[in-house]
Formats: sequence, structure tokens, C-alpha cells
Amino acid sequence: MLSFLARRLLSLAVVLLLLSFLTYLLFFAGDPSNVAAQILGPRHTPTQVRLTEVRLGLDHPVVVQWWHYVTRAVLHGNLGTDFQNQEPVTTEILQALPVTLSLAVGGAVLWLALGIPIGIQSATRPGSIRDRFATIFALSFLAIPDFVLGVTMLYFLFFDLTDHAHLHWFPPGTYVEISQDPAQWFVHLILPWIAIALSTAAVYTRLMRASLLDVLGEDYIRTARAKGLSRRRVLYRHGVRSAVGPIVTQFGLDIGDLLGGAFITEYVFSLQGVGKLSLNALFAHNLPVVCGTILLGSAFVVVANAVIDVLYVLTDPRVSLT
Repeated sequence: MLSFLARRLLSLAVVLLLLSFLTYLLFFAGDPSNVAAQILGPRHTPTQVRLTEVRLGLDHPVVVQWWHYVTRAVLHGNLGTDFQNQEPVTTEILQALPVTLSLAVGGAVLWLALGIPIGIQSATRPGSIRDRFATIFALSFLAIPDFVLGVTMLYFLFFDLTDHAHLHWFPPGTYVEISQDPAQWFVHLILPWIAIALSTAAVYTRLMRASLLDVLGEDYIRTARAKGLSRRRVLYRHGVRSAVGPIVTQFGLDIGDLLGGAFITEYVFSLQGVGKLSLNALFAHNLPVVCGTILLGSAFVVVANAVIDVLYVLTDPRVSLT
């Protein structure tokens, strides 16, 4: 296990280095005077632009600039300075990260609690009413884009259609720290969680159903039944445990992607998370913030893939680390 983790950590470091170089090259490889001019604003002189280039190290080759960027990020956690408000990018990301973490954790719990049980019930009774209900559930929410679902919930659960006032049943648009008021933290995130979870739960329903149907047709399942084991034990101890492989893979990718920023959900519900921070920076051509949030999302996805490999061994006895 230790040698496997060491190999994975080494590969993660290489991947992140390559991603950081490509990201830096994409956003900073152009004319350095353009970057310096954005920092100085509309009123600047050529002398000021030149001095800003020297101060930020933009007069060096791109590879040297990237290496300085990486060493500052690794050794000091310094991802640069926001062009607009001159705040450290790391500080802005740390302020936005609790919102995205809350969305990811709550949404993941909800979509797992919905998708996996519905998929299991669908697979154990193929062709039944339960199976048809699961199919309708999955196809319906797979067909609805996230932003449409979010706007629809706001329209019917937040606005009073009779007098155009606010119902305030599930107040969106603000984030309350869980340490400040856990009840308000929960209430303010109910609608975003549902918006994230419903479409994702539909994917997990289909994955769980297809995987479990394949497993239940295996010889060892029939052998377990022939030995007289209870139906519940055969289903959960042997069937579900072997069928969760695709679920583990999908979950790792989904949670890594979501931690990098729930762009649509945060934008629709006006939550100041990493996704909203990244979108605002992209529209404003705020390169350091865009670069920092992309690197953060890439790190989450890469780490999530490493965790998937370990979870495979814990959930599927047929997989080893050799």
C-alpha cells in the first residue's frame, strides 16, 4: 500500500506540474505589457508598464516566470495578486472555498442517498413498477439542464407568484457559516443542494442499475443463493459490493469536478464560491484568479482519481494494488 501511494503521489506531482505549465502558458504567454497594463488600469504610461513588468518578473522568459510561480505557490502558497482589488489570490480562494465545500458535501450526500437506493431497487425488480419509476426519474432529470432546474426552483419556491414577493421558504443568495448558525447554513443551502443532486442522482441510478444487473447474473451469485444465504445478504454482501466499482469511479470524478467550482449552481443562486469567483475573474480578464482557480480544480480532480484507486481495493475484493 505504501509503495502504491508513493507512486501515485509522484505521478500526481508530475501531472500537476504539467497542468500548471499549460495553464500559465495559456494565460501569461502573450505580450507581457498587456498583463502589466491590466494591473495599472486604463491610465498608464509606457514607463509605468515597463516598471510593472520588472516588478512582477514579466520581463523574464515564460519558463522562468512559470518556475517562479510554481515555487511561490508550493513554498509559500502564493498564487499571485488579484488585478482588480490587489488582494492575494490565495486569500480570495480560501474565502470562497467553504461555500463550494458545503455545496459539494451536501450535494454528494443527497445524490448518493437518492441515486444508489433507487438504482438497487430498480435492478432487483427489472420490468416492475419500481424499475419504470426509476427510469422515468433518471431520464427526466438527465434531460433537464442544471441552470433550468435551479431557476425553476427559485421561481416556484422563492418567489410568490401572486404578489411578486418573496416566499422565503428556502432563502437562497447568501451563505451562512456553519460555525455561526448550523440551522441557517442548512436552510440556505437546501435549494442549491437539490439542484446539484437531482441530475447527478439520475446518473447514479442508471449506473447502479446497469452494474448490479450484470453482477446478479454472475455464477458466484447463483452459488451464494444455492448455499442458502438470505436474499438480503446475497444482494448487499456480494452483489452491491461488487457493483459499486462504476459508482466509485463516477463519484471521484464528480466530487473532484464539483470541488473545483460548481459554476452554474453558484451563479444561479448567487453564492460566492470558487466557481462564481472563477467566472467573475474570467469575464474581467483577471488572469491570476483564473489561473489559481483552474489549478485548484485540477488538483482536486487529480487527487480524487488517486483516492478512487484506493477505494477500489476497499470496495472490490477482486482488485489488488500490484
